Amino acid sequence: MSAKTIFIIVFTAIITIFLTINTDAVDFNFIFFEKPVSKLVVVGVCTLVGFILGFWAGKPKIRVSTYDRNDPQEYPEDRNKNSNARKELSDDDRDYIS
Repeated sequence: MSAKTIFIIVFTAIITIFLTINTDAVDFNFIFFEKPVSKLVVVGVCTLVGFILGFWAGKPKIRVSTYDRNDPQEYPEDRNKNSNARKELSDDDRDYIS
C-alpha cells in the first residue's frame, strides 16, 4: 500500500469516529432563522464541501499548446512553415542536427 492510501484510510477513520462521537443537537444559525441541527450533519456537510472544493482547486488545468499541432495532414499551413524553416537552416545547423 502506498502512503497516500494509508493516509486516506486513517483520515477517513478519524473523521468517522469524530462524527459518531458528536451526535448531539446544537442550535445552528442559518442567517434568517435558528434551528437545532445534529453536530454530525454540520461537521459531515462541512467535511464534504471541503473535499469537493479541495478536489476542484487541485485538479490539473487543461492547457492547449501550439506544440499540439504537429500533424501536417490536419494543418497543411504548418507543413509549409516547417519546409520553409528547413530551407533557412545553415549548413552548420544541418550538420549539427544530423
